[in-house]
Amino acid sequence: MNATSVTTDPAAPATRPGFWQRRFVQPVLNQLTQGVTPDRIAATLAVGTVCSLLPFLGFTTLLNLGVGLALRMNQPILQALNQLLGPLQLALILGYVRAGEWLWGHAGGGFTVGDMIRQFGELSLLEFLQQFGWAGIHAFTAWAITSPVLAVMIYFTFRPLLRRAAARLSA
Repeated sequence: MNATSVTTDPAAPATRPGFWQRRFVQPVLNQLTQGVTPDRIAATLAVGTVCSLLPFLGFTTLLNLGVGLALRMNQPILQALNQLLGPLQLALILGYVRAGEWLWGHAGGGFTVGDMIRQFGELSLLEFLQQFGWAGIHAFTAWAITSPVLAVMIYFTFRPLLRRAAARLSA
């Protein structure tokens, strides 16, 4: 019996797969057994990651849906990525704003994500856009510039891994 086979010994303790295994790894492997190519899954992971990191709260679900429909990508993978990457998206907003300020040559403002979230509920839409509009432009600029690089890195990282997994599953 090799190391990758599953034991059927009734005396062996049942192990429950971890969160990432259940929510991400297994659904992706299931797609490989249903005829989706490894290259297509790698592209879905790359596009889904980039769309999920858009630095605007509340827009990533629709962005993933629209891009996924337009490119005929796997919606469950896209939406799972979107949910899993939510905390990273939140953490990257400030980084995108600062990178955008640097790209635009603007001095760092007093922007904080917490302040933006709090003000969103307190200000009218026009007041909110007046106060945080440049931060949004800065963040979007940095995201738009870094996204293609990130997508290529993810695609070329996951493609060989998924090809090996597909070869093992078909053997």
